[in-house]
Amino acid sequence: MNFKSQLLIKNEFGVKDDVIKISEMVEKEIEEVFRDIDAVKEYNQLKVIKAMQRNNLSDSHFSGTTGYGYDDRGREILDAVYADVFGAEDALVRHQIVSGTHALALCLFGNLRPDDELLSVTGKPYDTLEEVIGLRGEGGGSLKEFGVSYNQVELVGDGDIDLAGIERAISQKTRMILIQRSRGYCWRPAIKTGEIERTIRHIRSLKKDVIILVDNCYGEFVEEREPIEAGADIAAGSLIKNPGGGLALTGGYIVGSAKCVKRAAERLTTPGVGKKVGSSLGHNRAMFQGLFMAPHVVAESLKGAVFCSAMAKRLGYDTAPYPAEKRGDIIQAIRFGNPESLIAFCQGIQKGSPVDAFVTPQPWDMPGYDSPVIMAAGAFVQGASIELSADAPIKPPYIAYMQGGLVYEHVKIGVLIAFQMMKDRGIIKI
Repeated sequence: MNFKSQLLIKNEFGVKDDVIKISEMVEKEIEEVFRDIDAVKEYNQLKVIKAMQRNNLSDSHFSGTTGYGYDDRGREILDAVYADVFGAEDALVRHQIVSGTHALALCLFGNLRPDDELLSVTGKPYDTLEEVIGLRGEGGGSLKEFGVSYNQVELVGDGDIDLAGIERAISQKTRMILIQRSRGYCWRPAIKTGEIERTIRHIRSLKKDVIILVDNCYGEFVEEREPIEAGADIAAGSLIKNPGGGLALTGGYIVGSAKCVKRAAERLTTPGVGKKVGSSLGHNRAMFQGLFMAPHVVAESLKGAVFCSAMAKRLGYDTAPYPAEKRGDIIQAIRFGNPESLIAFCQGIQKGSPVDAFVTPQPWDMPGYDSPVIMAAGAFVQGASIELSADAPIKPPYIAYMQGGLVYEHVKIGVLIAFQMMKDRGIIKI
């Protein structure tokens, strides 16, 4: 950190010398981790550029269509580029997909039928999928209401997939297996691509024709390979997370086998129509350019997560992952142990945001969650998890989940303000 930046952080952002000194020590400790992140970024950036070149991306593909959107060439090329980048046969990339949960629901409802079973092998899925499956709520048209049963295999040890447990749980009814790559609101590591590949190989030895779905939210471009390249049939995520690069205003994607993607597309629109309609309304440019920026933005986010982990560890908090630990998603978890610390941290992250820095987030009963949730998110795109945010359910053991950051410097100042706020409130001593 140069002298001018140090003065600015101190005088304009209110971060004191003792916190700044710790941050300088921390940045020296994590230099090698940053180099490893840059190596993955370079590979993924080249992969994206080549996919765009291979599909002859042109300025003409940025124009939008209206109405039914027949013969929207930009939309078709966007699907082809995504398929190439993710190593898939086909892709469905649409601004009409409103969230990652929506993208996953399309995969589930499109590929499951009455009397089928969905088996999650990474424990309970993310909160917003519970009502989709039918674990909570009634009358909304869940999988359960359509006669699709559900079972799950818990993770074992330090968050490993239980291969023996899968063998016991899988049955003739099991039509689809769900692997959630990200930790969600759980104290466990993200599932890395190598473990996904080993798990899929084992599943195929038990039942060859089962459909394997990977919830890829928060995991895109963190590693050099994606779940389809590890043997998954279908994967899905949100464009206001990693692959949108901070530029996509909304949307989601599905990649995988042509058959699985076709079924999902026919749930988004109608059977017989599928991918052939859906006007792009001028969104193509932002989605293409966001994908182009995504490897760089994900790397910036990862560097911010590593810095946060190292700072929290220095101040005595348990973190997951640790600073030098290999990562499978962009999420950084910090276990605070009490609601006061958790809330202060999230409020500090908000105070460091370029948008709505004057807002003080408070816990509230957010739809789709089973407890009050606090969400700090001063983003240019509402709810964009690739922009710096921190959120948490207000329940023991009071863990904050921080993710995103379009640029490292934003994450850094947000984290510094958060810990300074905790110090000012007498929560931590330095």
